[in-house]
Order: sequence, then structure tokens, then C-alpha cells
Amino acid sequence: MKIGAPREIYPGENRVAMTPDSALLLQKLGHSCIIEAGAGAASGFEDAAYAAAGVEIVPTAEALFETADVVVKVREAKIEELGRLRADQTLIAFFWPAQNPEMLDLAKQRGTTVVAMDMVPRISRAQKMDALSSMANIAGYRAVIEAGNNFGRFFTGQVTAAGKVPPAKVLIVGAGVAGLAAIGTATSLGAITMAFDVRPEVAEQIESMGASFVYLDFEEAQDGAATGGYAAPSSPEFREKQLAKFRELAPDVDIVITTALIPGRPAPKLWTEDMVALMKRGSVVVDLAAERGGNCDLTVPDEKIVSANGVTIIGYTDFPSRMGTQASTLYSNNIRHMLADLTPGKDGVIVHNMEDDVIRGATVAHGGEITFPPPPPKVKAIAAAKPKEKAKELTVEERRAAEVAAFKAQTKSQFTLLGVGGGLLLLAGFFAPASFMSHFIVFVLACFVGFQVIWNVSHSLHTPLMAVTNAISSIIILGALMQIGSGSWLVVILAALAVFMAGINIFGGFMVTRRMLAMFQKS
Repeated sequence: MKIGAPREIYPGENRVAMTPDSALLLQKLGHSCIIEAGAGAASGFEDAAYAAAGVEIVPTAEALFETADVVVKVREAKIEELGRLRADQTLIAFFWPAQNPEMLDLAKQRGTTVVAMDMVPRISRAQKMDALSSMANIAGYRAVIEAGNNFGRFFTGQVTAAGKVPPAKVLIVGAGVAGLAAIGTATSLGAITMAFDVRPEVAEQIESMGASFVYLDFEEAQDGAATGGYAAPSSPEFREKQLAKFRELAPDVDIVITTALIPGRPAPKLWTEDMVALMKRGSVVVDLAAERGGNCDLTVPDEKIVSANGVTIIGYTDFPSRMGTQASTLYSNNIRHMLADLTPGKDGVIVHNMEDDVIRGATVAHGGEITFPPPPPKVKAIAAAKPKEKAKELTVEERRAAEVAAFKAQTKSQFTLLGVGGGLLLLAGFFAPASFMSHFIVFVLACFVGFQVIWNVSHSLHTPLMAVTNAISSIIILGALMQIGSGSWLVVILAALAVFMAGINIFGGFMVTRRMLAMFQKS
């Protein structure tokens, strides 16, 4: 089959559905590749690179649509593009069938098979084809970069000779792929990052990335598996609690990034005009849902505006296109994986298996019929782990009682250990010489004290403690060297063992310390 990628005709679109690298891999599946001249130029892929990869370059889109068996695009096809397709051709692109019923009807009339990359089901096997996640990942990253470009301060806090700079406070609404990418970028830049999502099971993911989860005192759990990994509409009561929390946070945050979308619905309004009015002058709102109406009341799609109180509101709808090279690379890989599933024999023959969950879910028109919406996949989306219950906050009396109980238990344990140790010492005193016993008592006491000191140190401090244990080991070695010349053979053996084990501890400690320091050294 011939796989063809035309130039994108959407104004300002810099992405392309085929790169030289993806073309090489498509050829390994048995396909041949063609591309419209200049289609990859805006993404940094010149025609010469395609020619070197064995891709045929055609001068016009008309010639490409006439020749290709499968047309791959980024943006949804325009009417004139769909009008060029034949019944024996397949179109693979973003399509948004719920928002474009007239385009579905036209595809049905033409008899064209349409595979919508925005309809790939969110199941484990389809992750490699999930173009929405690929583009959302880029959008989340780019949203933070755009926010920083319009924010008049550092993200990270600094203490300089010229004065102290406080860190920026960032709130991210929605912890899907775009939200998590934004969290990772904001925290890596040093901002104090908070995130909210209606799915409480994502709290652990948010906190693992260094951000804090914004909890609501409201029980409305959602099953992420049942909704295909997306958020579902919330109840009016939950929405009121949510908006009240955002109003509470609005005066304190510097940057807000909203990412909330519900499949097949307009974007929910989560950052209202009065919240913008509560924000500080110079703050920034980046609305990643602008293309679907926006999460912010004041968002204007494809524009950047400044509110009456000096808050910048960014409603760009082309965040992935602003990173054309990276976006094209990821999207073309999604397309390539989709074509790999459509080519099971790796012989260049497309087999459109409508029994396959992924192919059936993504196919919105086939055989002269509209196949949207698809049936639920046989395999459910990745099951979400049940959220951990929040620990109950103890009262002062309960905390004091717990501390007394822990002290009693620890004291009982120590008395037991001391009793057992004393009994063993008394038993050894009947058989061992007095000279040995004096050394042995010091050894046992050292073991006891060392155990108590090290055991009560937090695990997170064990590695920094290496420097202290090295010093202790040095004292042990000096003491052992003084005892190694003793006349008692048992003391000599114990002293030699002490030198050996302390030496291992010292050298190992220095090696670990050196490796830790090397991690912080810039190459």
C-alpha cells in the first residue's frame, strides 16, 4: 500500500503526519511512502531528508490524493480534502466525529474508511497509538513555558545579594496527561505546585511528582476505568465545593493552568471571572481547553488577553504545533503503530479487522456506513487503584495517649533486651577469664548504644549518616589496633575482625559519598 502525507492546510499548523524516520519503519511493514513537497518544512524536515529515506515526493496535494491508498494527516480533513477521497482509500487523522457530524456524512457518501486518532480507546495495548496523550504531553509542557514567558518573575525562589525572590505558586486543574506534564515541568523549574482533579486516585501520582494535591471535603469518587481514564461530569454540589476551593486559592496563586475536558462535551467552566478578579496583577492563566470553549470564563480561543486587573489569559489552541518537530515525531510514531496493527502480515496489505478493539474503536466510517459511536471495548481501561483513605487527624489527647503507649512499649522492649543481655553476661562470667570480660562488656555496651543510635534514625537520613559512621569506624579501628597486640587469642581475633569490618564500612562509605557528590556535579 502507498501511505501518503499531504501538507497541512490548517492556518499556522506546523506538524506533519510522516517523518523520515517513521517512513523508514513503514517501509519495513511492506508499504511505500509518498509526501507532498514541502509538507515537513515547518517541522524541520526537508524534502531531501524524505528522499534519502526512500519517500517519493509529489508536487501537489491533488497528485498525492490520487496516488495514495492511505492518507495520513494531523488535523481533521476539510471538505475539499474529503471530497478527493475514494471508496477504496483510508484516511487516518484527528477527526472529532462527535463535533463534525456533517463530515461523517460526507465520509459515508464517499465510502471512505476513516480512522480517527482521537477515538483510539484508552486500553493498555493501545497506549502506543494514543495520539491524544502524545499531544497532551507536549501541550502540558509548553503551557508552563508559555506561562513563564508571560510571568514577570522566577519560578524558583532565590536569596541573592539584591534581595529575596519568593517562588512562584502554580495551580494545575486536571491531572490527566497534560496536567501531569505541566506538574513535572513546573516542579522541575522550582515552583510551589498544587494540583486538583476530580479523581481522588490520582493524588498519589501528583504527590510523587513533588506537587501537593488539593483535597475537597466532599465524597464523590469516580471510577477512572469506567470512564476510559477521563473525568466524568460532576454533580452540582461537588461543583460548588470545587469552585469555592478555587476562590479560596485564587488570591494566593501566581499561575493557573487548566486542562479539564470531558469527551463529547464543551469544556467545563472552572475558573470564573470573579476568580480572575481575585488574582494578583501579573498573574497568568493558561487555558489548555480553549479549543473546546475553555475552562476560564474570559478565555478567547487563539488569543492572549489581559484582564482589567492585569491578569494574562492565554487561550492558544496550537500548543503542540508550537513544538512542531517534537510533536511530528511523536504523532508520526502513533500513526506508524496504528498502521502496524492494520498490517498484521507485515506484507504491506491493510487488513481492517473490525473485531479488533483498537481498530473498531478508532474507526468512525467504514464500508459506506457510519460506525460511530463504537461499542465499549471488550478490555476495560487500566483499572484505577482505590484511593488511600486519608489518615484521621488525632486530637491532642489522642496524640498524647499514643505517645505514652509507644514509650511504654519501647521501654518494655529495652528492659527485655537488657535483661537478656545481662543474663548472658552473667553466664559468660562463670566461664570466661576476667581480662576477657572487661573487653567483652565494653563490646556489648558499644553494640547496644550503636544499635539504639542507628535504629532510631529516619531511613531518609541513612545515606547522609555515612560521614558520621565513618568517624565512628575510625575510632573502632584505633581501639582495635590497640587491642590487637593483647596476649589473649580471643581478643586478637575480635580486634582483627573489628579492623576488617570497620575498614569495609569506611571504604564503602567514601565510595557512596563520592557517587552522591558526582550526581550533583555538572559535566
